[in-house]
Amino acid sequence: MRFLPILSAFAFGLIFGAGLVLSGMADPDRVKAFLDVTGAWNPSLALVMGGAIAVAAPAFYLAKRRRRAVLGCGVAAPEDKLIDTKLVLGAAIFGLGWGLAGICPGPGVVLLGFGARGAFIFVATMIVGARLAGVFAPPSVP
Repeated sequence: MRFLPILSAFAFGLIFGAGLVLSGMADPDRVKAFLDVTGAWNPSLALVMGGAIAVAAPAFYLAKRRRRAVLGCGVAAPEDKLIDTKLVLGAAIFGLGWGLAGICPGPGVVLLGFGARGAFIFVATMIVGARLAGVFAPPSVP
């Protein structure tokens, strides 16, 4: 039974990755076209994101009401609702990277699995950036 959380994480990761590929969210050119609202805008990803929100919102609502997940693991949600400089700066850096590369972390890992050109560099710089963030802005401990 100890392998069940790992197996379920693997299965849901495969489902998530397949969803990213099938929806076009892992295609950097399609993402860039979605972000280009003044040029050749492609609104299709808005429908993908809307569908994802419609599926995830009830799940988050139910998860907030539980102490344990279905497999017995703890359910942890962020307690802090403070919008501070670190949050805004991190969001800005994330958005800038997403806009320039057309890739965010989830699709980046999916593309790495496909051996896509540029995915190795993207994921490596993502890891370096995460490590640097930990050095320059270590997590706050209450």
